Amino acid sequence: MPEIARFYGIIIKMFFKLKEHEPCHIHALYGEYIGIFDLNTLKMTDGDLPIKAQALVEEWLESNQQALLKMWETQEIGKLPPLD
Repeated sequence: MPEIARFYGIIIKMFFKLKEHEPCHIHALYGEYIGIFDLNTLKMTDGDLPIKAQALVEEWLESNQQALLKMWETQEIGKLPPLD
């Protein structure tokens, strides 16, 4: 699973698109915690990420939603800037 970004100890990753892997989403890892975030709603759909880490990921997603959706559709995964 390629790494897309890293900030405040949070690692953002995305699997390449497969039909059975919808809806479009990213994985956020923070220590032993993980969260799966829907790229359309920008909300965590599964996982146990702490509330503060969830908020940071949601803020980062807002800034990068269009680039992430494009990556999902094209399967061309690249690095994105971290949260400032």
